[in-house]
This record gives sequence, C-alpha cells and structure tokens, in this order.
Amino acid sequence: MSNQQKIQDAFTNQIEYCRSNGAPITGRIVEAIIGALDESTELGRRVLGWEGNPLADALPLRVAGGFHALHLAGENDRLSAIYNGDDQAAADAEQIIAATIETDEAQLLPWLNSPPQTNEAGRSSSYIAGLLWLTQQGLPPRYELLEIGSSAGLNLMINRYHYDLGGVSVGPDHAPLSFAPDWQGPPPPDTIFAFDSLRGCDIAPVDLADPAQARRLTAYIWPEHNVRFERMKTAIDLVNQQPPHLEGASADDWMLEQLAKPQTAGVTRVLVHSIVWQYIPKAGRDRISQTMEEAGAKATTERPLAWLSLEANRETYRHELIVRHWPDGGEPVKLGEAHAHGAWIKWLGTS
Repeated sequence: MSNQQKIQDAFTNQIEYCRSNGAPITGRIVEAIIGALDESTELGRRVLGWEGNPLADALPLRVAGGFHALHLAGENDRLSAIYNGDDQAAADAEQIIAATIETDEAQLLPWLNSPPQTNEAGRSSSYIAGLLWLTQQGLPPRYELLEIGSSAGLNLMINRYHYDLGGVSVGPDHAPLSFAPDWQGPPPPDTIFAFDSLRGCDIAPVDLADPAQARRLTAYIWPEHNVRFERMKTAIDLVNQQPPHLEGASADDWMLEQLAKPQTAGVTRVLVHSIVWQYIPKAGRDRISQTMEEAGAKATTERPLAWLSLEANRETYRHELIVRHWPDGGEPVKLGEAHAHGAWIKWLGTS
C-alpha cells in the first residue's frame, strides 16, 4: 500500500470513527480537510507527505485540532458556521477549509508537531467498573493505580468523582463531578474498595494551570460534546486546588521503573490506560507487555497485579474494556464496551 493511500485511509477511518461516536460535525471537518489539501500549501505538503504511520500518529486529529482552535478563538466566522451546525456552511465546508488554510496556515502548522491530547474524566467510569469487578474476583480491595498516557491527569482524580453505574453508587456524594453513564446490561459488582495511591505519566504532560495548555487541551474536545467543556472547566479547578501526581516520562520507561518498586502487601497494583495505546510506538508497547508478563509471573495473592485498559477496536469502532490479572493466569477478559467519552457503558456481566 502506498503512503498516499495510507494517509487517505487514515482520514477515512477517522471520518467513520467520528460519525459512529456521535461527532458528525467533526467528521465533516475531517472530510473537508482531506478534500481541500493539495501540494500548493505547506500544510498540504506536510500532511500528504507524512512519513510516519498516519493512523497511529492520529494525523487527522492533529489537523482537526488546529481548525477547532481557530473556531474557539472566534476569529473566523465562516469556519465557525460549520462548527455551529449551519447546513450551508457544511455543504461548503471544503471551500471554507481551503480558504482558512490560505489565511491561517501559520497557526495550523504547529498542530502537526505532536499527537493530540484527549484527556476525558468520563473514562474514569470504566476504570471504576473494572475495579469493582477485580474486587469481586477476590483481589485485595486497595489499589495502587498506575496510569500511562495521563495527559493532564484528569483520571488520576478518579477518587474525587461520584459514579452511578447501573444503580451502583461509588465515590463521595457531593463530588464536584458526577458520572452516570447510560448503563446497558446487568449492574457491575456492588463491592467496596479504596485507593492506596494514584500516579501517572505522560510523554508530554499537560499543565492545566497554564491557560495556553488548557486551551490546547480544550481544542481536542469534539464540539458536539458540550458536556465535556463543562467537565473541563471543573477539572481545571480541581487541578488547581490539588494537582494529581503526574510525571513526564515515556510509558515504557515509567512502567519499568514503577514495577521495579517494592509492592505493599495487601495492595493490588494495577496498570490502567485509555485511548492511548495506539499512540505508543510498537517497541514501547512490546516492552510494556513483556514487563507486565514478567511482573505477573512474580505476582502473589498478597501482591497481585492487574492490567485494565479502555482502547479502540479499529475494526468495530468500539472501545473495549479489557482486564487481565495475576497470579490467576493473566488471561484477557472483555468486561464490556464503552463510549469514548463516558456517555454509555455496555457491561457484559462477566463473572
């Protein structure tokens, strides 16, 4: 397959992904971008000549983030008309995108330099559901949570949120953020657990105390999902009140370091991550997998290890909640599927 075809396929994949996840406006923007790009602009040359893996590098979302940032700045009325749902603007989207590239290319180009940051506190609901299940399996109900790809650390504040998961209530009653995803299937186990510690890493941590970094993270929120903007405002306040324990490091180096540390008896050590696996280079993914297997082989009932992930299946466009735990073999178990931003959870009720 030619590199040009890979780029086209990446954009087609992203368009379908957006549409199947309740983001038709973002899908139309991505469609218009690939339709408008050509070799006559620097943006076009860089995107169409992309040398990496355009899908793994989230190339379409890099470009789309730049256009959304222009819309949020409120300085391009024709572009904003697309985001605001104007039908005529949507029909003319390709021409509007092309005109925007001509006038604002200098502001768009920097968005190609790094992968998107798509931190979403709503994904904590899936983490909580997974931890309820692990507790039901008999693992010690105190968790040392280790998150890779933490971005701004919104999910590292998991203990500060309240959850209603199919009627099962978890977390402080008067939490500043509450999540009640549309629950499909039987309720999760109604068990009790606590957090021993919450730590995470990111290759490029986002400091929400910095207004510029907060604006950049906000630009990656799909405009169709208004509730996420309100969550982000609340999360920024929470970060400024008490920052999460977030370190700058590559996921594989950091996990190797964390797994080498002594583990407290009676505490379950658990690796968690959401919508980040595709952004980690294959060598890094392989290293994490090998490190977890090796640590799992040494796990005991007093010092167990678990691996909980919410990642996209690019064939079904669904996000699958998968768990493994040791010393019970570490076989993958699919607990369910979930919306990318926490709107719903389809629970399989695996026992």
